[in-house]
Amino acid sequence: MKKDYKLDENTLFPIRQEESEKKFWCIPNEIYEPLDKEFNFDFDPCPYPFKKDGIEAEWRSVNWVNPPFRRADAINGHGPTAFVRKAIEEQKKGKTSVLILPVLSLLNMLFEAGAEVRSCGRVKWIHAETGERWKQPSNCALFILRGKKLKK
Repeated sequence: MKKDYKLDENTLFPIRQEESEKKFWCIPNEIYEPLDKEFNFDFDPCPYPFKKDGIEAEWRSVNWVNPPFRRADAINGHGPTAFVRKAIEEQKKGKTSVLILPVLSLLNMLFEAGAEVRSCGRVKWIHAETGERWKQPSNCALFILRGKKLKK
């Protein structure tokens, strides 16, 4: 399929350096190119420079999604959570999306170790002494590292 856009220099994400200054950084080709070869992207809802809100755009069949990592850097304040929601909606329509998102380093450690992941949803923790439920639930997940069988 012929692509009518260029992704190599346009696949950027903003990082705010100072309150009044936005900076944009390119995704390294060694990450992007193997993914493009595997998925054959036909749309990028977040190209730089941002010309329109990628949330409002009609996504195509296979989408490379490199959203602004902060709402303050996005058009209409649509940060990464909005793009995750949009990608889930597009999945329901039979479309594929590959998202690159910031994560805590401990999550990458768990993923690289082969952890199984299960969502716990929004957990209302119970106070250890009073038994009272926390009023503001926190999003949680389980990470399961199964023991490897030792070779004898």
